[in-house]
Amino acid sequence: MLTNKNILLGVCGSIASYKSASLTRLLIKEGANVKIVMTSDACNFITPLTLSTLSKNLILTEYFDPKTGSWNNHVELGLWADILIIAPATANTLAKFANGLCDNLLAAVYLSAKCPVYLAPAMDLDMWKHPATQKNIDSLISNGNFMIKPAYGELASGLTGEGRMAEPEEIIELISQELKKKLPLAGKKALVTAGPTYEAIDPVRFIGNHSSGKMGYAIAEELSALGASVTLISGPSALKLSDKSILRIDVTSAKEMLEASLSSFKGTDISILSAAVADYRPKEVSTLKIKKDSSSFELELVKTSDILTTLGQKKKSGQILVGFALETDNEVANAIKKLEKKNLDFIVLNSLNDEGGAFKNDNNKITIIDRDHHKESFDLKPKNEVAVDICKKVLDLLQ
Repeated sequence: MLTNKNILLGVCGSIASYKSASLTRLLIKEGANVKIVMTSDACNFITPLTLSTLSKNLILTEYFDPKTGSWNNHVELGLWADILIIAPATANTLAKFANGLCDNLLAAVYLSAKCPVYLAPAMDLDMWKHPATQKNIDSLISNGNFMIKPAYGELASGLTGEGRMAEPEEIIELISQELKKKLPLAGKKALVTAGPTYEAIDPVRFIGNHSSGKMGYAIAEELSALGASVTLISGPSALKLSDKSILRIDVTSAKEMLEASLSSFKGTDISILSAAVADYRPKEVSTLKIKKDSSSFELELVKTSDILTTLGQKKKSGQILVGFALETDNEVANAIKKLEKKNLDFIVLNSLNDEGGAFKNDNNKITIIDRDHHKESFDLKPKNEVAVDICKKVLDLLQ
């Protein structure tokens, strides 16, 4: 959620300033661009060198830097920032912000900022409970600022109670969740299937296919980036998710994938089934490894349950169901047949005749066909970009 976001971090004079180093490190790890403004008192608790090293930017403390002869323009800083975080926010700074006082660079930046402002207070219990502090906090909240409530615990004074600055991980999570609420798929639940299924022949052999799961994983990541709460049901795959908020359920067989899909489908707004599910499985599975005793071997196969058809039959009004079709001949006709038979909202057609796409590759070339049989073809592109095209179609349907 914070990738490429411009984060302006304000650090005030508090024993909790040491947490600002961890917060800076986490913001950088999330992919944010971080600039830091410190009050003069904050420099007594943590050195600017520490935060400069972690943020990879010079630390700003004054309007004018006599060493470089440069002016730190508070207006430009306020416009640069996508998010302003004050952590720790002392009682003194909260009072200044609430009453419009502007006697240092951080206060000037706050008054100039056009972006969301998150305040993480840190102070002793009596200061936090004081009516003046609570009045200032009420005023700041009424002005549209986000207050990250301090935690309960042992304080620097030796007292125990509220006043501890929230942990950096909690701050990151809260801000990420707030940002997610503004995304186009906020509040929507999505189900994605990905990868192959393995149908056991005996304890060591199986029927499978070449699917890597890359397309489904990319779709899951994109849906989550758009704000959806995503469940990914994955067949055997070595892929890893970069988005920790996605719920991943690992399965092996078509039967397991069907059961997991049925369990997740109810209440789901968007279901995109990209998994390459086996059409057949061995009728009998040997409990022992089959020996190579003869020159030929016969294996009786039976159909697996069709997951798309099953979900299509259970689909309610308002649910979006998307499937994939990998074809080698009569591609469009076969895809349309599948679209209608399985009650899909649109189908994503892959052709094995297209060079560089489909299984195992990092690229894919698709054609999207909707319920009106309107076709939209796309050029060969990386699968994460293909996921964007597919999710854009979902957004169009929702709108």
